[in-house]
Amino acid sequence: MNAVRQTTLADSVAFSGVGVHSGKPASVRISPAAADHGIVFHRSDSAQQVRACRGAVRGSDLATVLRDEAGPAVSTVEHLLACFAGLAIDNAHVEIDGPEVPILDGSAEAFAAAFDQVGIIETDRARRYLKVLKPVRVETENGFGELVPYDAGFRVEIEIDFAHEMIGRQRYAATLSPEVFRRDLAPARTFGFVSDVERLWQAGYALGASLENTICLDDTGIMNTDGLRYADEFVRHKALDAVGDLALGGLPMMARYRSYRGGHKLNFAVVDALLSDRSAYELVEAHVPARRPLRGHAGFGIAVAVPAYAPEL
Repeated sequence: MNAVRQTTLADSVAFSGVGVHSGKPASVRISPAAADHGIVFHRSDSAQQVRACRGAVRGSDLATVLRDEAGPAVSTVEHLLACFAGLAIDNAHVEIDGPEVPILDGSAEAFAAAFDQVGIIETDRARRYLKVLKPVRVETENGFGELVPYDAGFRVEIEIDFAHEMIGRQRYAATLSPEVFRRDLAPARTFGFVSDVERLWQAGYALGASLENTICLDDTGIMNTDGLRYADEFVRHKALDAVGDLALGGLPMMARYRSYRGGHKLNFAVVDALLSDRSAYELVEAHVPARRPLRGHAGFGIAVAVPAYAPEL
């Protein structure tokens, strides 16, 4: 079952914190937007705006970085994008005062709670979907990512495998819905290893990481005194990242995404491979019954193939 109408927020919300990589203070304000606006980022120190889509991606190593041809970059957008996708929010304007979205507690829980508090409203415009028609697979030396057809919405099947005894091999699988996202994925925090800290600092990353926003692991175990939120929080966070990264397809997907030992770079490589093969997908638009928009939730129905065009396709 898929949402029929496009949605947006009922009111604006704002967040302040620190950038996990830059270590600098960061504030962001997220406002409602009209139908077909999409998710658009705007740096307050520039007139340029950048839409969250495949063509705007300028980096995907340890975080997702967006930038248009002329404007400044916006980094670490994946948790926010995951929340938009997970709660089926199609349109929003994101104004940010610096180069990085604040990391908050390392999860998407605060974003989800704020969006639920102000409410999500429908527009009168039909929702469009990117429907995968055939398998698209990208392999790395140690893993793979793959999109395959799936008509029941968007499903993630994520598997990780780390040598650390606190993680090991973990798997998470679910068909995404707002309820599943709130319960299973939004609270899952990012994680990192103390053994990598010096290398990351030298490369200009993780300058704002701390026990308040990252699950930190040393050779003996987890350093955070409050422990884990889930026994398998590590793979759930990887699933959260995947939801955000695949949102860069520009439209909600009707597909099943499988990955083994993946990350931002692999997730985006799969999006890029899909959109590079016009025979691998089609654009479908939901049939909208004639009725007034409802506040607070999205309607559901069957998406059918019609002439529909994503912004950059």
